[in-house]
Amino acid sequence: MGINYAMKIAVPGHVLVRVFENESVILNLNTESYHGLDDVGTRMWTALTSSASIQEAFEALLSEYQVEPAQLRQDLDDFLETLGQRGMVELVAG
Repeated sequence: MGINYAMKIAVPGHVLVRVFENESVILNLNTESYHGLDDVGTRMWTALTSSASIQEAFEALLSEYQVEPAQLRQDLDDFLETLGQRGMVELVAG
């Protein structure tokens, strides 16, 4: 997908997110599809939706988890690609 980390994510109006303790469910009301997130996925979601850019979220997550930068970048790319394909996030200019 080649994600530009200077961009940020936006959550479309037709997407609902519900957090239950450390897990989340993302629901696309248009397609009636949902995506469940475990505690790490929920933290990734929170970082991405509260940061000024994907790069900022990447740096925050890198400081929180003992993970190689290349692995975290791949995990974020996969996460964003999956959610993007399901219409649950959009990339916008930061």
